Amino acid sequence: MLSDHAALPTLAVSDLTRARQFYEDTLKFVRRDGAPDGVLYATGPGAFLVYESSFAGTNKATAISFQVGDAFDAEVADLRAAGIEFQTFDVPDEYGRWSDGILESESMRAVWFADPDGNIINLETGTD
Repeated sequence: MLSDHAALPTLAVSDLTRARQFYEDTLKFVRRDGAPDGVLYATGPGAFLVYESSFAGTNKATAISFQVGDAFDAEVADLRAAGIEFQTFDVPDEYGRWSDGILESESMRAVWFADPDGNIINLETGTD
């Protein structure tokens, strides 16, 4: 069954060199071996793949989320220091309220931002 196997989030980009600068230099991800047609990045116990595609940037929804727990404030500070601008959007009141680019509710805090191709990335504390 598919549920027995790890999933590999995959992000399409138009320029792999530019994407590598963003993911490696700006976001500080470390490359892993094993991606002949793109770049595989380590993420805790998992990974995600970045590859070139003519369909880059066509997904207008969140492409990848990171559950960062108690490291949320430090991760947000690092992203801001790297020049990342957070996105906001309309959400129903029951999902929380925006404060300085952070969506806050009783159970979680979250931010969204985009890579150079518009792939939307999310960080959140998670729900406990």
